[in-house]
Amino acid sequence: MASGGSPALPPCFKPIQHYLKIAEEHSKRDQVVSYYCQLYAFQKAMGIDKKSPDCRDYLMMLMDSLEMSKQQLADSDAIQSETVGQAYLEEYALKFFIVADNKDRAAQFDKNLVKTFYTAGLLFDVLSVFGETDEDLEKNKKYAKWKAAYIHKCLKNGETPIAGPMTDEKEDEDNINSEPVVFSNVIEPGPSGINQNAATSYPDMGLSANGPSPNQQPDRLQKPPSGSMAPPTTPQDSIYGNNAVSTAGGSSMYTPWKPPENPAGVTLTTQDYQKAMKLCKFASSALQYEDSKTAIENLQKALTLLTTGQQP
Repeated sequence: MASGGSPALPPCFKPIQHYLKIAEEHSKRDQVVSYYCQLYAFQKAMGIDKKSPDCRDYLMMLMDSLEMSKQQLADSDAIQSETVGQAYLEEYALKFFIVADNKDRAAQFDKNLVKTFYTAGLLFDVLSVFGETDEDLEKNKKYAKWKAAYIHKCLKNGETPIAGPMTDEKEDEDNINSEPVVFSNVIEPGPSGINQNAATSYPDMGLSANGPSPNQQPDRLQKPPSGSMAPPTTPQDSIYGNNAVSTAGGSSMYTPWKPPENPAGVTLTTQDYQKAMKLCKFASSALQYEDSKTAIENLQKALTLLTTGQQP
């Protein structure tokens, strides 16, 4: 982000300030995330005002900053390829979301949880720079922003929030964004970008500009169960659900669905299946551009992972 003599944020650009704040906070820890947050803020600002002098000056500053970042990240696949960039940012946002959800379910309510949920919601917004996002991500975004506002309101009023998804319509979905969450006093940028002594900080999720670390995962890499105020279930839950087994008394008990055995005899984790799904998604995107080479490479990687259990 530009600094020093940079023009001040025009008042009408207030809707982009949180995205710029995330970009600034990630300028050192993850330049890819920082770049796409700036890009989203720039696109959103262009739709607000690109004619008045102060807005034009600010937009020019953002454009210069984006160009500089793109040059610095010239070797990054996540910048040069939209497909890779989308997958990278989607995984980053989901890990933020899962870290927040795990902490919420453990009833560990504090300002940092509010910030993590809210940031996840904003990162889901940023994904729109790649086009329309899928329904599950939209539900996660809505849930994350609602949870941030709900927990923030409870803490502000000295109330104890209800942990986990709300399944009994206790909150009106129309009021999810009724009270904005403000973090101006949560993390103050210091000389190095972020004040390390701030009361709250981002969780360490094992992510860097070079990609996610395979040795660092959230405590439970899973999505929360569905409900009226809950994010969507996993793809497996949506497709297969549970098998109902009738009992002699007429009631039913449920046994979890079990996937068929792997024909290659290897044991795959949930993360392995998610990785394979992502590789197939890359291949599908490549086919849309008639890029058979990239499609074949990603399908071969997916096949290798499914038959050997080894990350390609």
